[in-house]
Amino acid sequence: MIEVTDATFEQDVLERSDRVPVVVDLWAPWCGPCRTLGPILERVVGATDGAVELVKVNVDENPRVAATFQVQSIPAVYALRDRKVVDAFIGALPEAQVDEFVARLAPAPSEADELVSAGDEASLRRALELEPDHPDAVVGLARLLVEKGESAEALELLARIPETAEARQVAAEARLADRRVAVPADGVDRLLDDLLPRVKDDEQARQEFLDLLETLPVDDPRTGTYRKALASRLF
Repeated sequence: MIEVTDATFEQDVLERSDRVPVVVDLWAPWCGPCRTLGPILERVVGATDGAVELVKVNVDENPRVAATFQVQSIPAVYALRDRKVVDAFIGALPEAQVDEFVARLAPAPSEADELVSAGDEASLRRALELEPDHPDAVVGLARLLVEKGESAEALELLARIPETAEARQVAAEARLADRRVAVPADGVDRLLDDLLPRVKDDEQARQEFLDLLETLPVDDPRTGTYRKALASRLF
């Protein structure tokens, strides 16, 4: 379970729902029924072992998300799949009904899902024979290929699926590996600083700069700093 904000809603809810059903719990600290429902949701969603994911949004602190769902009363719970609301309820339901709500979102694992869980290259390739656009199989195999130095095949695979934060990161790692760009143990700052003067006139330097940014953690403050520096050089 993670806390989502107006700033992280796109990545943590919409993008994530391309890969797994996401339950959004809209709540506020002053709401008694919210405090009753919250632990029930955490328990029931947690029992799916990742087949469904839960996020919480404090509506007092994140009015943009609340407006997106047109929230009029809380607790309000919405289930998203492929960036669309597929189910919802208002109020603190008993655990049995919450269990039914979540169960509708978590289909039984397919054979491809089981193969992806194995995680080895042969299993991932077999999963893609069964489901060529299986997102987890694509990303998992692409990661293995990057580690083996087979970046071109990794990028071809990633082109099969909609862009997500994880897919972007693996694609960036593949392009960097293909250009034999090694990230130093002390981080990317020096590389980014060296590239910055060249980003305006050198397309390859610009792409390398962007790819290095993708290797940083999502919440790394350097991402915003370097993106602003890039914008100032380009515009």
